[in-house]
Amino acid sequence: MCSINGMINFSEPEKICGTEIAAAGERLCHRGPDGSGAFFAPGVGFYHNRLAVMDPEGGAQPMRAFFGGQWYTVVYNGEIYNGKELRRELTAKGATFRTDCDTEVVLWSYILYGEDCPKYLNGIFAFAVYDPGKQKVFLARDRMGVKPLFYARFGGNFYFSSEIKALFAHREIRPEVSKEGLWQLFYLTPVTLPGSGVFKHIFEVLPGNAARVTRNGYEEWPYWRLQAGLCQDDRPTAAQRVRELLVDAVKRQLSSDVPLAVLLSGGLDSSAISAVAAAHLKEQGRTLSTYSFEHEGNKENFQSTLFQPQGDDAYATELAATLGTDHRVLTAPAALVAERLIDATHARDLPGQADIDSSLLYFCNKIKERHTVILSGECADEIFGGYPWFYRPEMLERDFFPWLHDPHTRIGLFDETLTRPQEGLRYLREVCRQSVQDCPVLEGEGVADRTARIATWLSTKYFMANLLSRKDRMSMYSSVEVRVPFADHRILEYVFNLPWSIKYENGIEKALLRRAMAGYLPDRVLWRKKSPYPKSHNPLYETLVRGMLKERLERGGFLSTYLDRRKLKALLEGENDTWFGQLMARPQLIAWLLQLDEWFDFYQVKLV
Repeated sequence: MCSINGMINFSEPEKICGTEIAAAGERLCHRGPDGSGAFFAPGVGFYHNRLAVMDPEGGAQPMRAFFGGQWYTVVYNGEIYNGKELRRELTAKGATFRTDCDTEVVLWSYILYGEDCPKYLNGIFAFAVYDPGKQKVFLARDRMGVKPLFYARFGGNFYFSSEIKALFAHREIRPEVSKEGLWQLFYLTPVTLPGSGVFKHIFEVLPGNAARVTRNGYEEWPYWRLQAGLCQDDRPTAAQRVRELLVDAVKRQLSSDVPLAVLLSGGLDSSAISAVAAAHLKEQGRTLSTYSFEHEGNKENFQSTLFQPQGDDAYATELAATLGTDHRVLTAPAALVAERLIDATHARDLPGQADIDSSLLYFCNKIKERHTVILSGECADEIFGGYPWFYRPEMLERDFFPWLHDPHTRIGLFDETLTRPQEGLRYLREVCRQSVQDCPVLEGEGVADRTARIATWLSTKYFMANLLSRKDRMSMYSSVEVRVPFADHRILEYVFNLPWSIKYENGIEKALLRRAMAGYLPDRVLWRKKSPYPKSHNPLYETLVRGMLKERLERGGFLSTYLDRRKLKALLEGENDTWFGQLMARPQLIAWLLQLDEWFDFYQVKLV
């Protein structure tokens, strides 16, 4: 994994500023501490920071290749999992490889397949290729959006980067936020709207999209979209197909020239990946390393809820023993989880998921001491129907995003002359309505199948995108690469078109995935109820963030200016209700307020 950034202006090449491009790259050195490089040509400037994972000696970037009388240049962030097959195909078409790095596969894929090249790639990626013959830079992002790709345009200048913070190294890009950005923060955060960078002039290349920058400007289009189709496979066939796809995805993602591990929570998703990985490595005479996470004081203070019925630690350690992995339990101290809320804000460039972010940041930092690459179980819930809104109609039938239990919780704490809540709610309700309308469906399908499609569509488009963004920023801030086998697009394409009765057999969430992994996992793990990423149940954590919030309110700033103290007092004295997803309750809301204030202060955000 790496970072990429650059500047393009073919009409006025003298405007390319190497100093600013290098400064932007320096802001991303955490993503690639193993080396950096730059490339300049008339109208183009690229910069790259490298985290060496494959072919550490030969994979330096920017990388160049000569073909058809000209040099092509690429900067790339990601991993290609079908690289071996593509190498054979590209070699047969005239490619000449000098390294074992998948960067070169991406470059030659563009040279020989042109703008169709992303369709051939199975992996996680964001890249830019300079094509001098056509005076063009081609950009692309992976289908699920695992790897980020932000951009901004001012006049004839086009800027791109792996993270927002690098874009602010350019003088004309300022940290301005309009009312639409504020509404995302107050209603949706940590979810953001697809394609939006929240800041007024900053956008994302959409997942599954490609783009070109030429003298004529910027054009973006989809090279992949999820399609609705009729699949008549029965339960055994579907389970077998899912098993084949997941096993293949995991095996492909175990390739690494640096130490690799798996995050094993003891839940179904991470356990499935761990079991497949452990079995595959065992065939090679190798032992899989695994990690599970816990919070200081959770064993003493854990309280079972509908969303989190039980802790994970016993399941993780038992399964690790069964699989024979080298397992370590990482425990996050409450004080550090609170302290790292600030770092997590800087890592994400936005206020995010409070201690859900800061604890992951802590864990990734500890993992980096032994491992550089980790596999993680994200995306299974969104694809296989693991969340309550898939099977609780009252959640999905609301006219707003189903994971937001109370959209008024945060925005109601602030001055209405700033937030204009009713206008914002109408705007985002329309966004949600349009997103539902855009969902690909089949004519004549039943209500249950149509509902499941919409739930999958919204979950992958919004909720999953947020989880992938969080995992990328927190891990890469510690120079750790995360791979997500369930994000293999082949799995989503297949499962999306299966009947809901197969995915939710006998009223059991993710029944299809459980059937698919029978034989790999013991029944105690295979059939346990979902338990999400661990949050802190330690009352010390809430005490700490309350104290931090009090200090910030006393020293002035955004919160001091716009927060309604009376409403805040009522919140602090009220019930500890969940307001987002399955994890975010009162301690997390307090922590989010801290992150919001830090974000306005650190980035010097201007409201426009």
